[in-house]
Amino acid sequence: MSRIDTAYNYFMTTYGDSIGSRYESHKKSELRDTYNRIVKTNKDSPLYKIKDTEDMGQFAIDIKEHANNMALSVSNLSSAGEDIASVLDKRVASSTNPDTIETMYVGDENSDVDDFTIEVYSLAKPQINTGNFMEPNEQSFRPGSYSFDLDIRNHSYEFQFNVNAGEDNLRVQNKIVRLINTSDVGLSAQLIEDRNGSNAIQIASKSTGISDDETTLFNISSTISRRELDILGIDRITQQPSNSDFKLNGVEHQSLSNTFTVNKAYELVLKAPTHGEVTVGLKNDTEALSDGVNQLLDSYNGMIDIGLKYTGAHQNRTLFNEISSIAKGMSGSLAFAGITMDGFGHLSLDGQRLSEVINSSDKAQAFSILNELKIAIRAAASKASINPMAYVDKAIVEYKNPGKTLSAPYATSAYSGMMVDYSQ
Repeated sequence: MSRIDTAYNYFMTTYGDSIGSRYESHKKSELRDTYNRIVKTNKDSPLYKIKDTEDMGQFAIDIKEHANNMALSVSNLSSAGEDIASVLDKRVASSTNPDTIETMYVGDENSDVDDFTIEVYSLAKPQINTGNFMEPNEQSFRPGSYSFDLDIRNHSYEFQFNVNAGEDNLRVQNKIVRLINTSDVGLSAQLIEDRNGSNAIQIASKSTGISDDETTLFNISSTISRRELDILGIDRITQQPSNSDFKLNGVEHQSLSNTFTVNKAYELVLKAPTHGEVTVGLKNDTEALSDGVNQLLDSYNGMIDIGLKYTGAHQNRTLFNEISSIAKGMSGSLAFAGITMDGFGHLSLDGQRLSEVINSSDKAQAFSILNELKIAIRAAASKASINPMAYVDKAIVEYKNPGKTLSAPYATSAYSGMMVDYSQ
């Protein structure tokens, strides 16, 4: 499909770093339900075409990813039970400096846990090998078959690659990068470029740290292809692996990884040196609730922003009107729970008002309002995620025969029910 590669590149560069939330893992029944809803949408969707423009693909991806954020925020508020009131019974870990120490409570809900301090001096680092920078258009390799040996954590592998006549350095380097990345041996490879436009292969271990009986995490060598290995230079270590170095309650510790548990209660992720002590403990009930509601509102506001962006670019208010109608229809009741709406449709939370109302005799009414908002946002997220193309400009080509519709299992391979107009 034309421009689909551009859309995928946009997805990875814009949203790739956010992939991996613990709420993104699903049961078989949930995946089956999603599949069934996709099939039903395709079965009922007319055939249409859209203009083959770059921003159309980006818009569809923006919708799906912001819908996913809305769904994740709903899952966060539902992790202790469907009723948002159950958040008050859920233990949520907190860090006084989340930019350097990220934490999650993983212990028993009924056990006694104490706060503690942590001071991080250095993070655990992977081993990195960086090859020689080579002119991309030159041909430094003679045609033939070559190999090099990789030793990693008590395992040995042989990597073989061919150089064909006329292949330049860049093609050979890309071939080796793909070879390493597809081998799944605990390494990742990439090409880096210097200011002169030359390229080098950089290989990093996926694991970090080094145990007492190790000196390296991996070694690259070759006997039969020593000349080619010397040309590549990928056997040269440019960063030695190292352990994280920190103090817990003033006592020095080290770890092979930047992620570990403390007292079987807190999972910590070290993100940067702290330059001082950071306190890790449990949030109070109202703080955890406010954080969850703020995350829900942030995800909702993100979808409002996408709707506003598309309204300005294409004068299409379908998405904006549908999402903003949720808050407009509840504006009076939301204000009771401390949630207000501005002129653009964005929602904001008055944490003090929320704390007051949930600690009063009216807390049942407040939780009823929050649950109603959560259910409405979940429904909107599900609809937008399954069929983002419902909100873009398109021309209907043909409606399906009512009562005799058939599912089109391949229609969702790119965007649901879309036919590209190549005449544009």
